[in-house]
Amino acid sequence: MTGPGRRAAKRRRFGGALGALCGLLLAAACVPGTDGSGAAGPGGGAATAVPDPSKAGKVTLTVWDQQVRGGQNAAIERLNAEFERKYPNVTVKRVARSFNDLKKTLKLALSGDNPPDVVQANQGYSDMVAFAHAGMLTPLDSYAGLYGWNTRFPQTLLNLNRVSADGTRFGTGQLYGLSQEGEYIGIYYNKSVLKKAGIRPPRTWDEFTGALPKLKKAGQLPVQFGNLDKYPAIHTFGVLQAQAAGSAGPVRETVLGRGAGFDNEATRTAARTLAAWAEKGYLPKGANGKGYDDAAKQFADGKGAFLITGTWQLADLRKPMGDSLGFMPPPPTAGRPPVTTGGEGLPWSITSKSDHPDVAAAYLDFLTGAHACDVLTEEGVLPVVFGKAARKLDRDTAVGRMFTGWQRLNEADGLVPYLDYTTPGFYDSLSADLQGVLSGSTGPGRLARRMQQQYDDFRKQQDAAGTDAGDGR
Repeated sequence: MTGPGRRAAKRRRFGGALGALCGLLLAAACVPGTDGSGAAGPGGGAATAVPDPSKAGKVTLTVWDQQVRGGQNAAIERLNAEFERKYPNVTVKRVARSFNDLKKTLKLALSGDNPPDVVQANQGYSDMVAFAHAGMLTPLDSYAGLYGWNTRFPQTLLNLNRVSADGTRFGTGQLYGLSQEGEYIGIYYNKSVLKKAGIRPPRTWDEFTGALPKLKKAGQLPVQFGNLDKYPAIHTFGVLQAQAAGSAGPVRETVLGRGAGFDNEATRTAARTLAAWAEKGYLPKGANGKGYDDAAKQFADGKGAFLITGTWQLADLRKPMGDSLGFMPPPPTAGRPPVTTGGEGLPWSITSKSDHPDVAAAYLDFLTGAHACDVLTEEGVLPVVFGKAARKLDRDTAVGRMFTGWQRLNEADGLVPYLDYTTPGFYDSLSADLQGVLSGSTGPGRLARRMQQQYDDFRKQQDAAGTDAGDGR
């Protein structure tokens, strides 16, 4: 079969696979006793009815987000406009900032007298846990029961937005946010660059790593990369570490505070690989001084065969690259399941000082509902749970491969949480140390020991805090 008929058949098969995935995720979500219906709501009471924003009077809802990239920005602008049309009495006052800028300014904004109503607060100890512990965010459990959020999303992803009552751990306790997007770190490739070098898109990890010296020999930059913003190295290192570990489990358990730590061969292998890529010229010279967005633009311009980054970048790349853009999850080592860093995008949270928590809850519900999933899909953004629009995708396109990759990673239990969730200071320390790995000033053994020391020190603090809370001190 060729032409439109063949593409239609592939869309049908893809749609069936997506339906199976949705069933899998929803089945995982239906956990008895977790509907949140009896949990404390805003102000310590229990919400008893689905809020109706149309009866709230004239409301201005101030929202801070980091949806600044092409597809993400287009989706949120569409959804905000639709929400305002649905509720003409509500005005959404949006403040959009880059991830780094939002991270730097959010704590000050939340501690002020007039914080935003809705914010995107990063999961993990440094942001969501700290804000929840300080009483800056509203628990969402009663809203989750009313709106059915606990059956809309898989519990494994909802748990990333939970904080324990004593504020010492995440992954359990009350719900403080909802995420729109699924996301993972994948490998983009330029089909034209690979073709010039006589290389096919890799199907295994060995084929991928084996292509790098061949590309270099052919006069092509193997991996486009810019680490001035610091977080790109965390993502690339996370992919290498997961591949070296062989599965998601060991690293995931450590990130969530239940594992043995980071002083192991997987960490050292990942560091050696990253350092070797820099030394052999597989990465751009002076990558620590090149911006993330500059690297992506150069990749789109044909300077580089591969780009290792998140699914959030796909919408921006497909516009200039068209059919030359390819995408895949990191290809697995032969005989092993696929594995990579990922989970869900920054969650949307309601601040504790908001004058309009019920309207904010309705806004969160609107942003994460079935229609919103279709809007995200249409803009080339990966939703946590797929809707009808996903069934129309051609799996041979970069967007289609992004969606099927999400399916396969979930089915294989192949997602490792972001490493910066590990401790409150892990983002700053690891990003700085990885700059050292790239420059040659930090060796693999030193990196592993430093990561382990931070992990051990923080776990001791957490254990001591838990003991003190249990003793009533």
